[in-house]
Amino acid sequence: MDSMATTGFLKGIENKVRGVVKRAVINHHRRGDTVLFSDTTLRDGEQMPGATLEPHEKVRIAQALEAAGVHSLDAGFPASSQADIEAIRLMIGVIKGPVLTALCRTVRGDIDAAEEALSDNPRHKRGVSLFCGTSPLHREHKLRKEQPEVLGLITDTVGYASGKFDIVAFSPEDASRTEPDFLIECYKEAIDAGATTIGFPDTVGVMTPEKVYEIIRHIQDNVPNIDRALLAVHFHNDLGLAVANTLAGVQAGANVIQCTINGIGERAGNASLEEVAMALHLNQEQYGVKMNIDTTKLFELTQLVADLTGIGLSPMKPVGGDNIFATEAGIHQDGLLKNPDTYLPYRPEAIGARGIRLVLGRHSGRRAVAHRLHELGVELSDEQVLGVLDGIKEVPKGVSIDDELLAQLAGRVTGTTAS
Repeated sequence: MDSMATTGFLKGIENKVRGVVKRAVINHHRRGDTVLFSDTTLRDGEQMPGATLEPHEKVRIAQALEAAGVHSLDAGFPASSQADIEAIRLMIGVIKGPVLTALCRTVRGDIDAAEEALSDNPRHKRGVSLFCGTSPLHREHKLRKEQPEVLGLITDTVGYASGKFDIVAFSPEDASRTEPDFLIECYKEAIDAGATTIGFPDTVGVMTPEKVYEIIRHIQDNVPNIDRALLAVHFHNDLGLAVANTLAGVQAGANVIQCTINGIGERAGNASLEEVAMALHLNQEQYGVKMNIDTTKLFELTQLVADLTGIGLSPMKPVGGDNIFATEAGIHQDGLLKNPDTYLPYRPEAIGARGIRLVLGRHSGRRAVAHRLHELGVELSDEQVLGVLDGIKEVPKGVSIDDELLAQLAGRVTGTTAS
């Protein structure tokens, strides 16, 4: 056997082994009860106006996501930006746990760019995510292609990508507005061409949880070769339902869920990773799945992403907002002092946050006032505490009751400072 024939023979053996390994990994995840988190903060999240990240900032966030236990990172869109290529290359050798993936259109040049950006990462830790518009709107107005042409484009580029990557995901853009029968055809062709994951993106965020459950079950039941790929879901938040829709996808059997930290992203954003993770954590009996997310890393992640992107959080933002463990209401303050679980869904330490904050103001009760005075080393009678509380209620709107002002009010009722 000459050298060329030997090389070809060995290459054939290598490809067969890879095929067996890929199938085994897919079967393991499909049969398991662990849902995989794929984070797209660094790509889809960064597309939010004003949320631009420098390459070194992306690496910092990627490291925090790795520490939190995400399975894969949508690291960038190499064909769109040299900065994305730089960021991806900076992650190689630093990010060792999660799979690093790059976004590609169904264009061979995009796949080549992704291969170049990820070339130094181990083969089992790099992949591509291809997308192609499939809805009537996208076919007619963006692609100007008929259904058979779109199917041919999917087959060609997914097949091309699978020759370069072991991990190939395909998502039909605007899947939620694509005809169900055509959607099934797209998935079948993509899997036959080598896709190891198929995604369902609700690109414009129009789905409801009931519809999500129905379509994900429809995909599971009607894609004939679905056993050869994982099923991922990706929801936008235009109706405020991205987290609920993601959970419905999990309940319907999705293997992979794609989210962003703080829910940042196009228009109203994406499903918030920290919210989905805590919902699954607190409702394990309902969803029946496990996850590898370390919830104690979530608060730190929310703050890091807010700081580096400059996109601040609402005080009421679940998991990361300033008011999550803060209250001014007297009844709540009394309950929290007796047992934090009376008015909390979970304690601060569950997400790695700081402790409970009892804010003093017009709605506060005497127990909270007495508690804070005790922490400051001031012991007053019940009558004196009520006097301080009366003073608090007379403070003008907008004036914060800090420790200095609280001490002044205490001094007034005890006669130790001038009124």
